[in-house]
Amino acid sequence: MDPLVLGALVAVMTILVLFSGVSVAIGLLIVSAGFLIIFDGVRSLELMPEILFGKLDNFALLSIPMFIIMGASIASTRAGADLYEALERWMTRIPGGLVISNLGACALFSAMSGSSPATCAAIGKMGIPEMRKRGYPDGVAAGSIAAGGTLGILIPPSVTMIVYGIATETSIGRLFLAGVFPGLLLVGLFMAWSLYSTWRSGNTELLATGSYTWAQKFEILPRVLPFLAIIVGVLYAMYGGIATPSETAAVGALLCLMIAMIVYKLWNPRDLWVVLRDSTKESVMILFIIAAAGVFSYMLSSLFITQAIAEWIGTLDVNRWVLMGAVNVFLLIAGFFLPPVAVILMAAPILLPIIITAGFDPIWFAVILTINMEIGLISPPVGLNLYVINGIAPDISLRTILTGSLPFVACMVIAIIVLCLFPGIATWLPDAVMGKIP
Repeated sequence: MDPLVLGALVAVMTILVLFSGVSVAIGLLIVSAGFLIIFDGVRSLELMPEILFGKLDNFALLSIPMFIIMGASIASTRAGADLYEALERWMTRIPGGLVISNLGACALFSAMSGSSPATCAAIGKMGIPEMRKRGYPDGVAAGSIAAGGTLGILIPPSVTMIVYGIATETSIGRLFLAGVFPGLLLVGLFMAWSLYSTWRSGNTELLATGSYTWAQKFEILPRVLPFLAIIVGVLYAMYGGIATPSETAAVGALLCLMIAMIVYKLWNPRDLWVVLRDSTKESVMILFIIAAAGVFSYMLSSLFITQAIAEWIGTLDVNRWVLMGAVNVFLLIAGFFLPPVAVILMAAPILLPIIITAGFDPIWFAVILTINMEIGLISPPVGLNLYVINGIAPDISLRTILTGSLPFVACMVIAIIVLCLFPGIATWLPDAVMGKIP
């Protein structure tokens, strides 16, 4: 069978298997085993255990559970509420300061937790009721938090970036740095739209300012600054050459647990058990997908599907930006139905050779891919963040949440266009800090 036809058949079967409701990892293993048996014989399965466990034999993978513990320990406390309250007190005199506070809190909490759903839950529990109480439209209140939560997979430290780095053998340090300015760009676009939509509502009371004393502003900082100091310390240790990403993640996880215990009195063994239990579940899920994706990639390569696709793309006489547009459409559609980790592990090994051949920077492409995955988090039918927000505010209809999120999807599309026009937004900081790749 022609490898391209076989590749199309694999794609269709993968979609059908994943839509059946099985977990992503099990689905990838089923498809891989099935096609290997049919086209290479039963003996080809002898290599599957070696590939499965070999994919996990990577010291860099240790950073994934460590960063997840780091985020879980923060999410299990009032850190999100305190962060939101601190920003509200300091930005209260800025017109529309409440929605800016929410988005700023989402950006900072994302940097601390690296998790989009955790950011939505932590900031949304405080931010959405407060914005609604002050008269902000439900769409702005829900949409801003849903969109702000997506920043968790872009602003470092990001588990998604770690997975991309491992899947493509790209420097994790460079990927983290590449997400900084695009993350700030998205925050700026989100804030601009939120202020505009609030002003357009015509309710001047929404822009009314409150008042806090200097004592009230400073009293909350001791509960917030330690976590921010840890993030700065982790990044400094990583880029200062003091430690590897895995080592800094381990130290960061330990310090976050200690601060959660000391500052927020997280002494109850049951609470600590919940943090470790949930972190272990999420880590195992991600690592299992990584291992299964390794087998899936081996199957594609063994059947010459990957090579045939790359060769076919190389023979197309199209502008490279047309090619990039097609890649973006593919990533958007995939992100609508699959979690970011699954899309990256399945698509990156196939897309990266194509991207490099077309003359695009793989670090820059990681940011483009991540923003596409962010769009998937607030788009139906999966749209995880939409359901998190609906769980926090069940009296706001899912349709209202979706409608409120759509302008932020447009902001992300604008960000992708801006990054295509000015790729240095993503690549300048990694090159400045770590030097240009020859």
